[in-house]
Amino acid sequence: MFTLKTPLKTERLLLWHRIHLGKIIRAIIAFNAVLILLSVAIDRYISFSVRQNLYENLEDLPYRPYALVLGTSKFVAPGKTNDYYSNRLEAAKSLLEHGKVSYLLLSGDNRTLQYNEPKMMFRDLRKMGVSENLMFRDFAGFRTLDSVIRADKVFNINGFTIVSQKFHCERALFIAEFNDIDAICFVAKQPKINFSTRLREIFARSKAVLDLLLGIKPYFLGEPEPLPMPDNED
Repeated sequence: MFTLKTPLKTERLLLWHRIHLGKIIRAIIAFNAVLILLSVAIDRYISFSVRQNLYENLEDLPYRPYALVLGTSKFVAPGKTNDYYSNRLEAAKSLLEHGKVSYLLLSGDNRTLQYNEPKMMFRDLRKMGVSENLMFRDFAGFRTLDSVIRADKVFNINGFTIVSQKFHCERALFIAEFNDIDAICFVAKQPKINFSTRLREIFARSKAVLDLLLGIKPYFLGEPEPLPMPDNED
């Protein structure tokens, strides 16, 4: 046999649920606010900490034997070329033409037979007049972390110039500094940044810091495969 709850008991129960639900909602909001503030702080710190190794003026850029060209998708929509991609290739070509580097290491994602960033960059740079003898490819640059660490540990080109847009350069340089890798960055022309791109980069930086703190390694490292150095290099 059971008894029905009185209206007073029911009201108290509802009040108890509302109070606890309110606490849970406030805790979730507070937690998300802390995450957002932490992500913004990480974003600002990374930009500040690597600023001395960013070069936007070609004349000021010191010589390094290799440029590490970070890959991205060539197209943003069917038939529409990605300006980030085109500008990186133009920047890489200009480094060769002005004697700021001797070789290019093209690093990017090679997830399928149809999607191969290093192969695409190699082909397009060759069409732009860059000799294939001056280009090497890293097909295991699945992430920025992989590209930077493999350039040093696998291809042994420590002391290189990264080529990408400014926000990407900053993240790549932070990864390099954390791993004691000697790198600078030449900033490729920046297309107009929309809000979603900027927001994505903020969270990408937070993930990069987490990966570094957790000791995440490249998907594929393997044995060293040293690339050739210019004749005037030791």
